[in-house]
Amino acid sequence: MLTGCEHKKTSAHIPPPPTVTANPPAPTEAAARPPAPAPTVETGKHQKPIYVETGQASWYGPPYHNRRGANGEVYDQNALTAAHRTLPMNSVVRVTNQSTQHAVVVRITDRGPFVEDRVIDLSLAAAKAVDVWRPGTATVKIEVLSAPASISEGGRWCVQIGAFQSRHDALKLKEKLQDHYQNAQVIEFTGPTGEWVRIRPEGDDKRKAQEVAGKTHVKEGGVFLVRLD
Repeated sequence: MLTGCEHKKTSAHIPPPPTVTANPPAPTEAAARPPAPAPTVETGKHQKPIYVETGQASWYGPPYHNRRGANGEVYDQNALTAAHRTLPMNSVVRVTNQSTQHAVVVRITDRGPFVEDRVIDLSLAAAKAVDVWRPGTATVKIEVLSAPASISEGGRWCVQIGAFQSRHDALKLKEKLQDHYQNAQVIEFTGPTGEWVRIRPEGDDKRKAQEVAGKTHVKEGGVFLVRLD
């Protein structure tokens, strides 16, 4: 239905696009916050998780090191953190490489990866800990040990679309979407991987965001349901 341009790729890994902020209009306007204290949670090998997911992990470092992440903190590639599209911010998760069985506990501080077949983007330090750094990707098990909010219910949601190499194409898509979803907030912005369009449905409602994501198709790039909080 809607078309975009090719998503730029790298040989080692594909970094995520600019992160989703809870307070638009622009993802670079809010001041960066210092890292939040790590939640106190039992992280032993036999700690029972509250949610489990398996999929492909990748990692991200430059050019995102020392940039503000989606939760307002400055991203430190040497800290044990990760990006996930839908888990609540500050969730604590154990990531286990299914091939090597090496595991690491990280805190979700960012949004991504914005690549269709990936489920989590690890910081450089976390990627090294579970043998994802050199190969670029690996199949991992994600076990949520604690979350500050419900994983399946509530939350504030948006739809992120891209990346486009042409700003003209991104603006064209923004205009079409704004005409179609007049009660939604549609934002176009530039990031390190190209041009992006973000749709925030009325009330940041999850059901409405799911409907938008299901009805929006692009020739290149991707359409991603993303949690804001």
